[in-house]
Amino acid sequence: MSKAFSNLLKHIDKLPHTEKERVYQWVRRYVEPSSSVGGRLIKEMRETRFKEGFECPHCESKHVVRFGNYNGRQRYRCKCCSKTFTDTTNTVLYRTRKGDEWITFVDCLFKGYSLRKSAEIVGVTWVTLFNWRHKLLNALKQMDFEQFEGIVEVDETYFLYSQKGTRGITERKARKRGGKSKHRGVSHEQVCVLVARDRTKATVSKVACMGRVVKNKVDNMIGSKLTPDNVLVTDAWRAYKTYAKEKGLEHYSIKSNDGKHVIKGLYHIQNVNGLHSRMKQWINRFKGVATKYLDNYLAWFLFVDSRSNESTKHNIKELLLSSFVFEMTDTYDSLRLSKFLV
Repeated sequence: MSKAFSNLLKHIDKLPHTEKERVYQWVRRYVEPSSSVGGRLIKEMRETRFKEGFECPHCESKHVVRFGNYNGRQRYRCKCCSKTFTDTTNTVLYRTRKGDEWITFVDCLFKGYSLRKSAEIVGVTWVTLFNWRHKLLNALKQMDFEQFEGIVEVDETYFLYSQKGTRGITERKARKRGGKSKHRGVSHEQVCVLVARDRTKATVSKVACMGRVVKNKVDNMIGSKLTPDNVLVTDAWRAYKTYAKEKGLEHYSIKSNDGKHVIKGLYHIQNVNGLHSRMKQWINRFKGVATKYLDNYLAWFLFVDSRSNESTKHNIKELLLSSFVFEMTDTYDSLRLSKFLV
């Protein structure tokens, strides 16, 4: 090792964490030039999106022909509606020329960095990254599965209703870093997140309602994914018992106050409770999440948790490829001005 290189390593070691991340990302881009990384990623995204053949994103016609290039990317023209499009039209990468910066940004997503810290590392403004984050998460939360298998654990957890980022709130005093509820226990100040998971780890985790969950909300959230062969395991809240009885589902109720957490050595809700614990710990790092964005953060958490929070090349590519197949037309204004609706 040369003296100059040894001195360089000593200098890097003294840098703050954010600066070290910037050095790491620069070296990675140098070792894997953008022409190879970004090009391969766009090619894979195109093959994933158009795996059943080219289709116009405007009218869904398959009568598509090549139509020159736009910003260095292949352009297409629909022979039915006469509109043009590229591989990235109506996707998270639409109208962006920073393919490799997206890879760096997704690496920051896995590591849970704030927007401002990520902006320093990626080299763009935090406002741009706000748009990137929620476009990506809006696509990601569209990932779904058909039905649960076997035993399904269901339980709810609660987050305090938040209007973080909203100015001019008049109905109450502004809270700092999440704040606390004025009422003890579960109240209509709190947002109910229903989590259902089977033993294959197929999971639903979404905002259900304000306050206590009721049976119609349970049905709206998971009813289409349940079959008569499923076994429902829940806590003792009466809404679950009533719902299971009406649907004719085998049901086991875990009553924590009697100290019995497992029935017949098999039926429990420990997987869901463990997920709740990891979810709360993970979301706490953001010092409060606006309720209107909570579903996005839940989708983000489920993805990284299922990959052990590891920002490997495979996981980064999988996240981008998974989001690319879903149509995404949101803009910065549509995201920022969105409302919380349940």
